[in-house]
Amino acid sequence: MILQFNQSNFQSICDNLAQADPHLAAIINAYGYPPMWSRANTFETLVHIILEQQVSLASALSALNKLRERVQELTPARVLLLTDDEFRACYCSRQKTAYIKYLAEALLSGQMSLTAFEQMPDDEIRAQMITLKGIGNWTIDVYLMFVLQRADIFPIGDLAAVNALKRVKGLAASTTRDELMAIATQWQPYRTVATMLLWHYYLSTPKKAILSV
Repeated sequence: MILQFNQSNFQSICDNLAQADPHLAAIINAYGYPPMWSRANTFETLVHIILEQQVSLASALSALNKLRERVQELTPARVLLLTDDEFRACYCSRQKTAYIKYLAEALLSGQMSLTAFEQMPDDEIRAQMITLKGIGNWTIDVYLMFVLQRADIFPIGDLAAVNALKRVKGLAASTTRDELMAIATQWQPYRTVATMLLWHYYLSTPKKAILSV
């Protein structure tokens, strides 16, 4: 069974998480419900996620907008017509240029289908996507969470989510990945929505703010 969230159940899931975890409840009490972030299931969206790897959101959006200006519509076929120099003029690094090309080729060849992903379980999607150079678990997590609205993802590679979890729970900076994943299991099967609460807290607070519960 594929478990998803949507606009009609998002806030009720937040409420259920808040009832089970006073730290998440404190986020809602202080800052309200988080936005239900979502993106279209398109090649452009995946290019955007690749561009967001290890840079600021503003830098990634700037590069995406440059690519849009260059090709008008971001499709696999149009992107593959660009030269490396044209990619560079759009603020794309050599590595990310290669990643975008690999993705475009995979979609054009039928090696991967974004439409087919909508009906596939999370682990099968991950197994397919991870084979593409430049697409790792963080990129897959963001795609599953934002695009397919899969309900039970905790992106352990996302620094904002991890740092927010440490701050909300008052955890030591040295807390390990395994320990963080163990804490996140208490939010199953809605770890994605719990993560959105953490991001909401991260974006809403000064870095040193501590919530009382």
